[in-house]
Amino acid sequence: MARPLREQFALATLLLLIPVSGVIVWAGRAAYTDQVRLVSLEAERLAGAVAAHANELTADTAPSIGRFLDRLDLPSGSTVEITDKLGVHVVSRPRSIVRAEEPAYGQAEARERGWRIMVALPTSLAWARTVPIYRRTVTITAIATLIMLVLEAVFARRWIRSLTHFQQSADRVGRGDLTAPLREPMPSREFEHVRHAFAGMVDNLREARETLARQVEHERRMREELQSLQQQIIRQERLAAIGTLLSGIAHELNNPLQAISGLAEVVQRDRTLREDVRDDLSLIQKESRRASAIIRNLSRFGRQQSLTPTAVILSDVIMSVVELRHRRLRELNITLDVEERALQPAHAVFAELQQVLLNFVVNAEQAVTTGSVIERRMMIRTFDMDGRVRLEVEDTGPGVAVENEAKLFQPFFTTKPVGEGTGLGLSVSYGIMQACAGSIGYQRRPGGGAIFFIEVPAEPELAAARPKLRAAAQ
Repeated sequence: MARPLREQFALATLLLLIPVSGVIVWAGRAAYTDQVRLVSLEAERLAGAVAAHANELTADTAPSIGRFLDRLDLPSGSTVEITDKLGVHVVSRPRSIVRAEEPAYGQAEARERGWRIMVALPTSLAWARTVPIYRRTVTITAIATLIMLVLEAVFARRWIRSLTHFQQSADRVGRGDLTAPLREPMPSREFEHVRHAFAGMVDNLREARETLARQVEHERRMREELQSLQQQIIRQERLAAIGTLLSGIAHELNNPLQAISGLAEVVQRDRTLREDVRDDLSLIQKESRRASAIIRNLSRFGRQQSLTPTAVILSDVIMSVVELRHRRLRELNITLDVEERALQPAHAVFAELQQVLLNFVVNAEQAVTTGSVIERRMMIRTFDMDGRVRLEVEDTGPGVAVENEAKLFQPFFTTKPVGEGTGLGLSVSYGIMQACAGSIGYQRRPGGGAIFFIEVPAEPELAAARPKLRAAAQ
């Protein structure tokens, strides 16, 4: 089991004290041995000094050898013995001191006197001189050990603080928090390398998580788009079936309406009818013709037509769409204004222009019926340009958000609630304009709202007659 860093430092210090203690013991012994040798040399020097003094003595001053020995500063426990040739003690000091330890001896001869001098110094003197050295060594070692412990504590604290910072950062990353770690000061360059590596790992994890989140979001959008496409395909198939059925119904209803209109016209010729009956018959005839026109437009819109461009009068396109949406506009209380200033016909397919205009009108209806719109008004406007004809649909709705303007004509993009839009109307209109060499676009309406427009080429054969048409119109 791993031990804490402080405990490891303390254990390392204790283990270091073992060889240090051995070195201290060895140094003490070496110092003691040196001091014993020095004491022996000192005993020899003392013996030589006594012998030199003895050689200078005369017969009258011989008894002064005792006083000379008294003046020597001999260590406690030292002995001095002077013997003659016969082995008789001349001087023995102190004779009463007996030590258990082995003394250090020093010998010399006074040849003038024939004396043999021996000085013995106690080895305790060597120990007494060694103790201060030993104490000084132990003191220095203790101070060095204390300093080392303090330094270890300081470094251990810095390292532990850095390691704790790494641990806390790792725990935070483990909890999913991939914010950049704080740049704490590190005690060494190796720790700084670890910090840089850890910060780089966190950055990589954050980028990987963001990439994964984007992939998940992309997959979610793709799944939603796939589901939407499936629903739209089902809806388009249903609309196609309804269109086929509508063409048949329009054909079947047109004959009875023609009969009603014709019969009303015949009955009106009876001059005996009252005026009020005649007015009712006129109303029947008028509404029958209007119903026939609506059915004719529905039939023309629903059936497949030739894609060969022809001369198309924009007023006819506008009238057909208005007839289809007139009742709906009245129900929604929407005011529709039409301003026709285009004199030259467009070179396009009638059904395609009808489909584009119908998409514009339906989108404008939904825009002006939002809860925040006060004035419900629409404007269909046409005018001539240089070799082109422009058609605009303007509404007083909230307009298009800036972030959505670039996506207006992308397939399946819609701002309508689910089930109310397929996101194909404008994209199909864009494709129609591309096919007929026209253009389609969007502008912001001053004061709020939107303006959707198309520009299509004018009919080439009738473009030369434009000045005359404009003069006649004026």
